[in-house]
Amino acid sequence: MKAMILAAGRGERMRPLTDTLPKPLLRIAGKSLIEYHIENLVNAGITDLVINHAWLGDKIEALLGDGSHYGACIQYSKEQQALETAGGIHHALALLGNSPFIVVNGDIFTDYPFTQLIAAGEHLIASLAIKPVLAHLVLVNNPPHNPQGDFYCRAQMVQHTLSAGEQVQRYTFSGIACYHPDFFCNLISAKQALAPLLRNGMTKQQVSGEIYHGYWSDIGTPERLQEIQDNIQDI
Repeated sequence: MKAMILAAGRGERMRPLTDTLPKPLLRIAGKSLIEYHIENLVNAGITDLVINHAWLGDKIEALLGDGSHYGACIQYSKEQQALETAGGIHHALALLGNSPFIVVNGDIFTDYPFTQLIAAGEHLIASLAIKPVLAHLVLVNNPPHNPQGDFYCRAQMVQHTLSAGEQVQRYTFSGIACYHPDFFCNLISAKQALAPLLRNGMTKQQVSGEIYHGYWSDIGTPERLQEIQDNIQDI
């Protein structure tokens, strides 16, 4: 199974830290965010990695190289200008192959066990012969910056709307998922964002999910980065 780490964003909210450094190379306890992902993926037995980049992408390649130092094989999907998330994944499909693959945002910090997504990928393949499920999302409890959440999860299927009178908790999409490449086959534009594609898939009952209650943080501001730095020993 392959995995893709999304690392092309400009990181506007992290400026000035990201003026001279791509966001996934910001460091916690002496190690960059993207290195934590690589190590966790390799520990789960996932060693074939694709990383997209745009803003200061040469610095990502200079640090990570071909991945051999981490026990991985890294290929790069270069974007002249950062594409939207769905467009970036679609742009990298030739490197990701024809089987389900993992995608993880490069700007999150988590202890999620990626081995769980290997089984999710097997389920995506098995479902093709019955009722295709083409995406599997990892959802987390809503952080302070997203109190309303993103999606519902019921009977292991993810929804963006409910029937009248239903009361189900909403959760936040973690930026960790497993996709079948067919999920992106009808992409109209490289500038297409992921959220509309996910909502369309949910309408067709093509998106499953799980709730993760372990550690997860979206490194969206310098303050959140500093908070993790201050509390790294307790994580």
